[in-house]
Amino acid sequence: MIYPISIIGSSVLRQKAKEIDKNYPELDKLIEDLWETMYVSDGVGLAAPQIGKSIRLLVIDASPLEEDDPRLKDFKKVFINANITERSEDTELMTEGCLSIPGINEEVKRSNKIRIEYYDENFEFHDEYYDGFAARVLQHEYDHLDGILFVDRVSPIRKQLLKSRLLAISKGKFEAKYNFRLGEKRRA
Repeated sequence: MIYPISIIGSSVLRQKAKEIDKNYPELDKLIEDLWETMYVSDGVGLAAPQIGKSIRLLVIDASPLEEDDPRLKDFKKVFINANITERSEDTELMTEGCLSIPGINEEVKRSNKIRIEYYDENFEFHDEYYDGFAARVLQHEYDHLDGILFVDRVSPIRKQLLKSRLLAISKGKFEAKYNFRLGEKRRA
């Protein structure tokens, strides 16, 4: 099933998502739906809150970016109950965008290296380090689990300049090639 993407202004995007266990109803189906929704929407990552589910689940497939970074060759993973336990002090500014905030791309400073603990789709525990673009995508998607959007991390002056555009987006004044949901309403 392809879910509509929740757009900025949707309350689910501002909630701290809840942990789940292996008995979460139809978890395999939900993971499959997350993949399908992400691919149809042309994303590299998607967190459950972006489809209206306030749970700590996200998927990332950065393998299409292998040409730019060979380390991303097989980087297709499911992260359940993820917890970033370390972030490097060295940071980098890079342009980011988000399916939940269509049409806006801004410079965001993020740690170059992270350590993350999580469970995969089989509920096997992992404790791993990531750097470069993989670390950036993980931090972006992880923020969704804590109710944080990438525009919350831009400079205060840029945030002020974006205010009216973000309000317009929350009211549906944008174009997207994927289904989306405004607040509690659904649009295609």
